[in-house]
Amino acid sequence: MKNVALGCLFSALVALVAAPASAQLELPAASPSSKVTQEVGVTSISVDYSSPAVKGRKVWGDLVPWDKPWRSGANAATKITFSHDVTFGGKAVPAGTYSIVTLPSQKGWKVMLNKELGLFSTPAQYSPANDIVTVAGTTAAIPSRERLTYVFSNTTDDTTSLDLEWEKLRVSVPIKADTATLAKANIEKAVSQSASEHAQAARYVAESTKDYAAALKLADASVAIDSNWYNQWIRADILAKSGKYAEARKAAQISWDLGQKAPNFFYKDQVSKALADWKNK
Repeated sequence: MKNVALGCLFSALVALVAAPASAQLELPAASPSSKVTQEVGVTSISVDYSSPAVKGRKVWGDLVPWDKPWRSGANAATKITFSHDVTFGGKAVPAGTYSIVTLPSQKGWKVMLNKELGLFSTPAQYSPANDIVTVAGTTAAIPSRERLTYVFSNTTDDTTSLDLEWEKLRVSVPIKADTATLAKANIEKAVSQSASEHAQAARYVAESTKDYAAALKLADASVAIDSNWYNQWIRADILAKSGKYAEARKAAQISWDLGQKAPNFFYKDQVSKALADWKNK
């Protein structure tokens, strides 16, 4: 009996010792990883970073020294990725992925995009020779934020602001994408001849550039491929914006008639209102 008990105890001890090798202990990370993505027109911008906490420490000028290159987060350097060429702080930056290196200073921050993606220690591993651009960062006081956080703010179809926020400080850099040129190129390079793509392109051109002649050509091409309530409505709307209300009403009537047979006539109210509004124009 005694031998059996000793055998059980031995087995339990072996299992306890072996447990760490087969199971991983999960605990909160000191600086959890994070990612934020923003679409600016047709350009995707994402930032990958690790987020340290204040934890009662003095951050600026102590934990993060003044006037020394900083990897702009914890662990590996913070990285930013652009799907298309942009201007970053007013300077041209090709599409790609870069490390964000900052130079905190009481005299004004500098923000660098660096080609070296393996930066774990700054300034030891940082080389200015690998910088793509160096720009000024605009600083502002903010309510206390415990963890370092990157956010995009004031986003439009063409612009956004990348903001680093931590403790009671915000550092911002404006980013601009050439959305109109990119969208035009996408339209011109489209290999699909679907009616839907032509209709979407027609609507975009009409709304963004007000070039109604070009938009109407795209709408006409869509109708030629497959006349449906949607592209007829897009065509009607463009004609009305061009002041051609008689033609616009004819197209709207076609859209209305086709829409009665469609299960998803989701512009029904707009077409009905247009038919009434354009009747005497």
